[in-house]
Amino acid sequence: MRPLNDQVQEYITAIERQRKLSENTVRAYQRDLAQLVDFAREKGLTDWRKLSIRDARYFPARMHQKGLSGHSIRRALSACRGYYRYLLQQQPDGVNPFEGVSAPKSAKKLPETLSVDELSTLLAQHDGTLPSRRDHAMLELFYSSGLRLSELASLDKHSVDLAQGQVKVMGKGSKQRLVPVGRMAMKAIRSWLEHRPQMAHPEEAALFVNQAGHRISVRGIQYRLNRWATQRGINRRVHPHMLRHSFASHVLESSGDLRAVQEMLGHSDIATTQVYTHLDFQHLAKVYDQAHPRAKKRRKPRNS
Repeated sequence: MRPLNDQVQEYITAIERQRKLSENTVRAYQRDLAQLVDFAREKGLTDWRKLSIRDARYFPARMHQKGLSGHSIRRALSACRGYYRYLLQQQPDGVNPFEGVSAPKSAKKLPETLSVDELSTLLAQHDGTLPSRRDHAMLELFYSSGLRLSELASLDKHSVDLAQGQVKVMGKGSKQRLVPVGRMAMKAIRSWLEHRPQMAHPEEAALFVNQAGHRISVRGIQYRLNRWATQRGINRRVHPHMLRHSFASHVLESSGDLRAVQEMLGHSDIATTQVYTHLDFQHLAKVYDQAHPRAKKRRKPRNS
């Protein structure tokens, strides 16, 4: 019988081709199923069919003991269920021991966002150099349209419709969506496109390119964002997803239209988008505390 790890890798290769998964998603599957392989080896198993329902129920507890978060455990369990469904397609007489197994609940961490003032500081005008024009357009579009980091990096020149003020995005699961682009972002993109030929390789289709003239990488965007935040005196770590979270919370705060925000973010399930309603309530509570007469702290009575 082939090693457990080889069988898992065969599954990952199969779903990578079928679903056209991103590199990040493939790595997540590899990490999660590596946990399962290690667990099976701890149990002395050499055959996946020997992993019992009792073992499957203990698996999340074992990961919890190792310090993994509830989110990480849920993701790993989802990967395990998918793997066993794949095995059952080949050997239908077995059972999926992970069906019905749930992860321990953990406190839901709200996404970290930037304030409107911080974003105004971050997106201050460029200095006129080619890299600065590119960065300015890149970050304006990032925040304006609430893109994922991988989506931003994968954009081509033809992805942006300057006439309609929209961008065509290839999201998770190869799903396309059209997202509006704000006025300031469109202005920055036009400026960048005018100068892009001076930096881009003639045959390069990417919208944003690196110093060598080819598509800028995810790491490259992360680096440039951190550099801009540091140069503009933002005294906290600014990571790419903060721009997406800020976009969602600011649009929801102004419009209250959760369904529209879901569509713009490319969430398949509105429950994923609902986390931003908590951010919106935090803003309302802060305004209430500052403005409502009954919310102000009472002064301590003087001693009579």
